[in-house]
Amino acid sequence: MAAARPCSWRGARPQCRLRPRTGPPRPRRSPRSAGGCSTCLHLLNRFAIPRAANEPETEDNIWVMMAQLQQGGPDEKEKTTALKDLLSRIDLDELMKKDEPPLEFPDTLEGFEYIFNEKGQLRHIKTGEPFVFNYREDLHRWNQKRYEALGEIITKYVYELLQKECHLKKVTLPVDATESEPKSFIFMSEDALTNPDKLLVLIHGNGVVRAGQWARRLIINEDLDSGTQIPYIKRAIEEGYGVIVLNPNENYIEVEKTKAQVQLSSDSSDEPAEKRERKDKIQKETKKRRDFYEKYRNPQKEKETMQMYIRDNGSPEEHAIYVWDHFISQSAAENVFFVAHSYGGLAFVELMIQREAEVKNKVTAVALTDSVHNVWHQEVGKTIREWMRENCCNWVSSSEPLDTSVESMLPDCPRVSAGTERHELTSWKSFPSIFKFFSEAVEAKNSSVKPTPTRRSNRIKYEEL
Repeated sequence: MAAARPCSWRGARPQCRLRPRTGPPRPRRSPRSAGGCSTCLHLLNRFAIPRAANEPETEDNIWVMMAQLQQGGPDEKEKTTALKDLLSRIDLDELMKKDEPPLEFPDTLEGFEYIFNEKGQLRHIKTGEPFVFNYREDLHRWNQKRYEALGEIITKYVYELLQKECHLKKVTLPVDATESEPKSFIFMSEDALTNPDKLLVLIHGNGVVRAGQWARRLIINEDLDSGTQIPYIKRAIEEGYGVIVLNPNENYIEVEKTKAQVQLSSDSSDEPAEKRERKDKIQKETKKRRDFYEKYRNPQKEKETMQMYIRDNGSPEEHAIYVWDHFISQSAAENVFFVAHSYGGLAFVELMIQREAEVKNKVTAVALTDSVHNVWHQEVGKTIREWMRENCCNWVSSSEPLDTSVESMLPDCPRVSAGTERHELTSWKSFPSIFKFFSEAVEAKNSSVKPTPTRRSNRIKYEEL
């Protein structure tokens, strides 16, 4: 095969001439003047496209040959159609899967040759450099899988810190779970249910983060303080709070699908036999084409899995309500405080909707950090909105200095600047202000005077909106 320069369809290097930008490419140059990357040419060889002995594989030759093949039998037409579909729809990352290393990664930080230093920063053991995402050039998918594998290790590492450094205990959910059913868990301090004074509840946002984390990106690229809830937990314990750390994204477990389960899902229909036969025929043809593509597109095919949802904890909203019913509402604390980030704010508002009277009776103040809740979309009632105006404050991403009042068109709660424009940093940057807000809330409650969000900010006059 003629030598071909490497290419990257989405990278900075010259574009492969075999990849059409919009639809199939049209002949524009001499048949012997256009080249393609080794990946594409190898793929075409696998399709057994004929060519002259001394003729290079080029863009023009390929499409001319495919036009000739279309005049052949059904098998040749099917190959040609499949190839055209591949070239027009699949990008280089997908085609390069056959050339990428195995998706096998270490299961420890030391295996990755990284460690957290005394400042809580992730650094390479040998070089002392920060984490490098592009470990292998032009293998974005492999690099992403490596990043995800490291993220899973960091999740377990944070769990260990919650138990060893913060002295929290791990509690299984559901509380009455059988040995065989899927389970989740939360973390809480020993005095979470017995502390008569104060209880702090932490809720992170949506995505890959788990209990004890604000943002995985910050843990990997910045440090543990900014990316985890550990500073909140340690300060809360120092100031006499009990602590409960929710785990709203742990909603299901993944198990590998068996052939019987796949077959059962296709045979469980009550459709007439004739209609089912036609449907089965179409499905078989579709599967044949998909397997044909997959042979080249994804040789490292990952296992087909199914999700088994955790009872009463199948979503962040369900999880928040379940923890409230079984733990928070039963705690002895006179003052309950929430810190909810991003989607965690939406989960809290949903909890408020479902358990309005209980929340009003038990919760003293709520600190939201760049919350994504929406009182209109969530159909929040007037009485809840009024309570939120008096007892909640949302620290939002903004270029304004910390605690500066930020206007909002939604009549829910005051909004102040978190002192950063980065969404994931809002919980960390507003950390000192939030504890001040809680202290003022307790003082105001004891003196029967409602608190302002912060001493430096002015309350927004929602009555004027």
